[in-house]
Amino acid sequence: MRNWILPEYISDVLPREARQIESMRRGMLDLFACYGYELVLPPLVEYVESLFLHDDPALDLKTFKLVDELTGRQMGLRADITPQVARIDAHILNRQGTTRLCYSGSVVNTRPDGILSTREPRQIGAEIYGCADIAADVEIIELMFESLALAGLKQVRLDIGHIGLFHALADAAGLKDDARDQTFSALQQKDIPTLRAVTAHLAPELAAGLQALPGLYGNSNDVLARAGSLLPAVPGVTEALTALQQLAGALAVRGIGVRFDLAEVRSSDYHTGLVFAAYAQGFANAVARGGRYDRVGEKFGRSRPATGFSLDLRELSRLPFPTAQSAILAPAGDDRALIDAVRALRKSGETVVIDLGVQPAEAHVDRVLRLEQGNWVVRPLV
Repeated sequence: MRNWILPEYISDVLPREARQIESMRRGMLDLFACYGYELVLPPLVEYVESLFLHDDPALDLKTFKLVDELTGRQMGLRADITPQVARIDAHILNRQGTTRLCYSGSVVNTRPDGILSTREPRQIGAEIYGCADIAADVEIIELMFESLALAGLKQVRLDIGHIGLFHALADAAGLKDDARDQTFSALQQKDIPTLRAVTAHLAPELAAGLQALPGLYGNSNDVLARAGSLLPAVPGVTEALTALQQLAGALAVRGIGVRFDLAEVRSSDYHTGLVFAAYAQGFANAVARGGRYDRVGEKFGRSRPATGFSLDLRELSRLPFPTAQSAILAPAGDDRALIDAVRALRKSGETVVIDLGVQPAEAHVDRVLRLEQGNWVVRPLV
């Protein structure tokens, strides 16, 4: 194998894509700052125990592991930045009030999420800690829509679910270990025959409730009305449906339409309540995901409610993006007037490329800086 061949699902980011990713990153971080979010930069690698919020086999499987030569302890390359931000909020900042944090950086996965996915996403996201009110979820979703609009996505569909519905029904049914995992997997895949088979031994009202979840899907509040009649009134179900109703109403005021999917459980294991995903034409998978993960800091000694979203900038880099800004080609030299002219052009926002053997087409050059009658002037490239 040639020594320049990269591993599968790992690729270089070339100039056009890199410029697009960096432009989106800067724009989104500036947007987050306008909402009051503070930037944190967690390390790429840390002890593996800190990289999981709870017992999270899916995230564990996606995490590359290595041995720290200094201590002999096992370390991991982060596969998700949220656990690191939760550690910062709970263990380092230790603030009493609501905390808004944002982040951007690479994550590394042992396997891709899909055929067209990369194993090195550029993750960016925003999170609110210390607020259990539905207003925090509304703000996060609004910020997610603003971020996608900044990237060029105007027509976005929002799917909302509540993982608490599954957990409430599973707890009432006493589902544990393998039985719970099998039911969760069938629901995740909307595999109705398997779902019926694995819930057949449960109390009729609980089995019917779990089996009803995949059909509770649609654009209108009728979904919640049907859910209220089909799901048993066990602890947690009424609360989840009320939260969904409140969220949908608040988003409607902001012009954000909602499609409910009460079998939506395609989330990280650390999510505990509301989960949501944004979809757009031309993308097979969700372009952004998020949800609520209360008690997120429990592992780090401080339980805090939290909600947030994240997206992959590399995934969004497939969107159309303007070509590179046209440049001015300037000759090399030590003439003071030339140096001043180049500096003035760059200060005004122009891209000026010094001719050190430049191919104009490769450098997007369409003008040239020339000396005419003792003055440096910009002329069209001919």
